[in-house]
Amino acid sequence: MENIIEIFIYIHAFFGGVGLITGIASIVVKKGRLNHKRLGKWFSWSMIISSAISLVIARMPNHINTFLFLIGIFTIYMVLAGNRALTFKSIKKTKANLTDKLVSGSMAFSALLMIGFGINGLINGYSHSILYLFFGIIGLFLPYGDYKLFKSTLENRKLWLINHLSRMLGALIASVTAFIVAGMHQDTLWAWITPSVIGTAYIIYWIKKTKGKKKLKTA
Repeated sequence: MENIIEIFIYIHAFFGGVGLITGIASIVVKKGRLNHKRLGKWFSWSMIISSAISLVIARMPNHINTFLFLIGIFTIYMVLAGNRALTFKSIKKTKANLTDKLVSGSMAFSALLMIGFGINGLINGYSHSILYLFFGIIGLFLPYGDYKLFKSTLENRKLWLINHLSRMLGALIASVTAFIVAGMHQDTLWAWITPSVIGTAYIIYWIKKTKGKKKLKTA
């Protein structure tokens, strides 16, 4: 069994590495161009595959880790929501469909679980349970952003781009965090939190920059 798990871990790490490289590259190239779209697809599929494998690993004997399992769901949500946001670019789409709602709903449910585990852990004296709360609270705000997109897409066509940027950058933050924690073996509270803090500042910068644009292209 351990040999099988080890193979899964290597595959998980490989696709995580591809996701990290293509994610960084997609930031460097000009947004909206062919290279950006291609890199975005590579990034999306790599992160989904890597995260999906992590869900399996986190439930295997001697490797059960509820926190990493929920973080895997968190990452998959980021990628899916980031790509779903692109569908709102078209003026033909006036409301969210079932897939949009399921993606956001799964994140909301997972975030509530994180918060619950975090509160329970802190009550019982586990200091690292603060990570559950940290990511749980962030995870609870994200579906709210989706809800705003679902309700306001006709009035504010910029929301699809804001959601796309924030979710995809969020997935990249997850990739960077995984590299620091697992790749560099820095499994500390600061290693988990710092990339999110820095990445959030970068996301806020892009949101402000996007809001400052007068006109966005629609399909």
